[in-house]
Amino acid sequence: MPIDIVQHLRNENYPRAIFFKRLLWAFCEIPFRLSPTPLHSWRVFLLRCLGARIGLGVRIYPSTRVTFPWNLSVADHVVIGRNVKIYALASIAIETNVLVSQGAHLCAGSHDYTRPNLPIAHAPIHVECGTWISSDAFIGPGVTIGAGCVVGARAVVFSDVPPSSMVIGNPAKVIKQIGPEKDAP
Repeated sequence: MPIDIVQHLRNENYPRAIFFKRLLWAFCEIPFRLSPTPLHSWRVFLLRCLGARIGLGVRIYPSTRVTFPWNLSVADHVVIGRNVKIYALASIAIETNVLVSQGAHLCAGSHDYTRPNLPIAHAPIHVECGTWISSDAFIGPGVTIGAGCVVGARAVVFSDVPPSSMVIGNPAKVIKQIGPEKDAP
């Protein structure tokens, strides 16, 4: 099946109702990205103004890229590191005590490759509590990362990860179960 670029460019991927939200975020993203690194509360404030639900003690760095902040939910005590991409075409929920390291990409959107015009397809991402998403890891649409997981550097995750697991590779595979009871001598 060939791709039809002409039809793809005619896709109405986003409802017209969010046009002004997208425009407002485009303007708000400028002071977000230009803010000094220590001003985490300023960036949280800007995201909340656009509908993000963000808890206490959250650190988000100015180089973080957020698409559609109104689809973002972040619980208490979360760090979202430098150059993280949060592509929230569908909801992205991050629970408490999560570290998202530099360069990670949480991608809740893609395209429906079965149709020649490649319309937008999206599915939510859920990152459960006590998880570490390491540097440059990619989390794809529709994925749940279980509680207490470690997603290794540059791992590419396209399916759910069971709780207390360490995953690495492309595609990511569980290499071991972790946790206090698993690692005790």
